[in-house]
Amino acid sequence: MAIPLRASVRRSLAVLLAAGILSFGGGAAAVAASPAPPLETIAAADDREGPQFYTGAFIDVSGVIDGDVYATGQSVTISGDVTGDVIAAAQTITIIGTVDGDVRLTGQDVSITGEVTRSGTVFAASFTVGDTGTVGDDVVAAAGTVSVDGDIGRDMLVSVGRLDIDGSVGGSVTYVSDDEARIADGAVAGTVERIDPPQTPKVEVSPWAVLLGWFLGVFYALVALSLIMLLAGLLFPRWLHRVTDHLVPSPWKALLVGFVAAIAVPVALLFLAVTIIGAPLALAGLLVWTVMLLATFVYSAYYIGRLVFRERGHPVVMSLVGGVILIVALQIPWLNVLVWLAMVFFGLGAQLLELHRQRPWHLTPAETTAQASVGPAAE
Repeated sequence: MAIPLRASVRRSLAVLLAAGILSFGGGAAAVAASPAPPLETIAAADDREGPQFYTGAFIDVSGVIDGDVYATGQSVTISGDVTGDVIAAAQTITIIGTVDGDVRLTGQDVSITGEVTRSGTVFAASFTVGDTGTVGDDVVAAAGTVSVDGDIGRDMLVSVGRLDIDGSVGGSVTYVSDDEARIADGAVAGTVERIDPPQTPKVEVSPWAVLLGWFLGVFYALVALSLIMLLAGLLFPRWLHRVTDHLVPSPWKALLVGFVAAIAVPVALLFLAVTIIGAPLALAGLLVWTVMLLATFVYSAYYIGRLVFRERGHPVVMSLVGGVILIVALQIPWLNVLVWLAMVFFGLGAQLLELHRQRPWHLTPAETTAQASVGPAAE
């Protein structure tokens, strides 16, 4: 059979892929419709006529089938005689009997040690034609490894990672692969041709496109995060001021607390997650921890705004200006890593220190009453 090089390769591989998808789809439907238990072993040892359908975990067709065989399962073995075609999808497919028609096989490991009178189409991770295996006509396959120790009557067309031929091929061999095949002397009667797999074309990206993308990203960050800072300055000015109070006189205590917490809290949450009792608590802690991490940007931006305006600016203005400065600093290569770490450590430390100060048992009844009375007015 003469194979026009490029068109035939594409057409045959497309047919092969379609056959594999249809085989898997048909097998899945058959399994869903079958009342057989998952680990059922089916041994078809009697003679039957007409098309036969098998589904189960382990299938062994050892009788004489005067018709086609359709099989899907974990393991499919054809050890008898089939006068028609064999269409199978399984993890392991082994043909040790005789198939007078074609075989269309999809699986992880496919092995032919019997006789296939006509052609074979295989879609597998590993495909082997053993010493005693024969395929009378052509073989079209897509596999990670293909090993031919038996006889192929006519041509081979394969897309493969590694191809080994120690048997005999009566026609030509055309294979698509990155590596040269290992073919014994005189094993192929016709020609041998390797086709390089199609390479993904390299797309040249214009520096102006990269710059435009970076600019749009910065612009989006400025708009989105500035809106967040605006809302925070309008809705929670007193809380922003309280948290960042831990950073104004001496930020090093907050830095130490944030650094220790960034290491200890994830370890503690992981320890709780692996226990059955502590798993819900770990999930709740993870949610709280995530919110605190996201809030570090807000508090850090407000702190920067306080430093810039020296405590004399409006909370909204300080929030917006500090947010813009922090966003720009996070866009500078190398510096952004240090800025991000400082933002997380300082922000976490300040939040934890304020939560520690606000714990209920820390306040006396008089202080609690005083805060409750002046709190709404101070806002």
